[in-house]
Amino acid sequence: MSDLPTTTTTTTNPFTRALLAGAIAGTTVDLSLYPIDTLKTRLQSSNGFYPSGGFRGIYAGVGSALVGSAPGAALFFVTYEGIKSHLRAFGERNVTAVAWGEPVEHMVAASVGEVAACVVRVPTEVIKQRAQAAQQPSSMAALRFILAQRLDIGTLGVWREMYRGWGITIMREVPFTAIQFPLWEWTKAWRRRRTGREEVSAVESGLLGSVAGAVAAGLTTPLDVLKTRMMLAREKQAAWPLFRRIWNESGPKAFVAGIGPRIMWISAGGAIFLGSYQWAYNTMAGVT
Repeated sequence: MSDLPTTTTTTTNPFTRALLAGAIAGTTVDLSLYPIDTLKTRLQSSNGFYPSGGFRGIYAGVGSALVGSAPGAALFFVTYEGIKSHLRAFGERNVTAVAWGEPVEHMVAASVGEVAACVVRVPTEVIKQRAQAAQQPSSMAALRFILAQRLDIGTLGVWREMYRGWGITIMREVPFTAIQFPLWEWTKAWRRRRTGREEVSAVESGLLGSVAGAVAAGLTTPLDVLKTRMMLAREKQAAWPLFRRIWNESGPKAFVAGIGPRIMWISAGGAIFLGSYQWAYNTMAGVT
């Protein structure tokens, strides 16, 4: 009796692969590491760790993460792969005019991808962190509180409240990805050369992503502290005056608050996020 033929379902469109793989990766990492993210937020809160909840209710605000993770990550990766593809094609057609290398392609593509993802990420973060810091009991309560201000501040005011910290989030995410993704892509290329394989495995991608994420996380912690303080403030504040106030009141050590949990969270997150992304991408591409 002959063996039945096995079939493998593949997705040939690279943008569809990036979209679906990104959605899977974003949801996986945000849910698996959510407690560490909560502890980091509470360490950075101006109210202090224990008044912001301490070790209690570490899944507070997880509802907003469930809603925002998949579309945010999917939007990032489809933009990242699209920009990277266009830059590579443009460079190949204009060899004499364009002399950039792959690191520049990755930096530009990752930066544009982060700006696109922040359309979803920023309101998700605003709602999530207010629940994490015990300002509201849940994501839904935080959302209702913001929407209830419409009579006082108008629809435009509500919109601004939902996107509070947009500028500083971009200031944090763009340098972060400009460090993480070129480093991740470079180490993947190095691994491919060493093994002679067409693509790295999910485990290899995860380990390389962990290292890249840890380096980027440590270097961008001061921007993360500033972003968290802006989002948790009762009233909207500009970045520079807030920076000076934190410096004057708490000194430079305030800007490395939560650096341990942040490095641990993003290092583990890099492994899960980029490992699961690579697994999903390779699976849909039919790469074994």
